[in-house]
Amino acid sequence: MSLRFAKAHGLGNDFLLVEARLAPKDTAAWARRLCDRHTGIGADGVLLYEARGRDRIGMRLVNADGSDAEISGNGLRCVAAWGVRQGLLDARHRVETAAGPRAVSVAPAGGARYRIETDLGLPQQAGPLDEPLQVLERILHVTATSMGNPHCAVFVDTPPGDAVLFSLGPALEHHPRFPNRTNVEFVAVESRSAIRVRFWERGAGYTRSSGTGSASAAAAAILHGRVDRKLAVHCEGGTLEVDWPEGGTLRQVGDVEILAEGDWLA
Repeated sequence: MSLRFAKAHGLGNDFLLVEARLAPKDTAAWARRLCDRHTGIGADGVLLYEARGRDRIGMRLVNADGSDAEISGNGLRCVAAWGVRQGLLDARHRVETAAGPRAVSVAPAGGARYRIETDLGLPQQAGPLDEPLQVLERILHVTATSMGNPHCAVFVDTPPGDAVLFSLGPALEHHPRFPNRTNVEFVAVESRSAIRVRFWERGAGYTRSSGTGSASAAAAAILHGRVDRKLAVHCEGGTLEVDWPEGGTLRQVGDVEILAEGDWLA
């Protein structure tokens, strides 16, 4: 029996989209197989979606390692774009996640690309600014935040190379300070209106971009007073625009692309 799926990405952060009703009970092993880049289709995670009317759609994210995540900024934009493309949803609707509903506005951007504005809610500070942690026999100063999922930002002069990212990223993800693990952002401030970030994501590892990671990195930089409240977050896969007005919620604008749809035969 085959499984119908679609594949999409938000700035290189890629996902497989599957109707929730088609998923097996053991989603962990199933997602690991689908996301394997050698013996599966390959992705950072599986997005299980369920249309609930033209104004809302449910989304569950299963990471590449089989674990569940509360929310994904890039993932919910992919679900939003797919729902609009399939005629299931109006351009303005809500994506309902384990972290709560997030309002989106979807606009076509040519071909199979879409530009989407998301209200990601209110960032929460989850610890002191520049909290010292011992990591691999060194002290790192982190700023923990939440966008409905856990994040920690490390400010650096320049984004780290792969050797440092692939060492410190998993060490921070699994640090005892974060009992439910954490997403990690290495943040270089370029100006009052721009930061550059590399990501290590909980359950997926290295990713070329992260929606909630970009939002959390921006929020951490704003809380530190290093940037203005409207800024560009440059990721390896592209740029996300973030606006967090005083007293308001954080809004993010970015592109997604629908890549393919097909049948999983294995």
